[in-house]
Amino acid sequence: MREIFAGMPWWVKWVAVPVIALFVFGGLIVGILQVLVGLLFKVLVFVALVGGLIYVVRKFMSNSSSRSDW
Repeated sequence: MREIFAGMPWWVKWVAVPVIALFVFGGLIVGILQVLVGLLFKVLVFVALVGGLIYVVRKFMSNSSSRSDW
């Protein structure tokens, strides 16, 4: 591979090849990023819902136990 790029100018290696790679694989990269961002969002929503549920249950349990004390 080094022999192929040996006689090429620097801009072919560092500009043209990455641009062509982004053009060819851009849809794949965007698709993977969408899946990762969607998964991260779902994980954050899950954590928030579970945290809210735990908060509500603890609040309810502490209120019900304090009512039975008197």
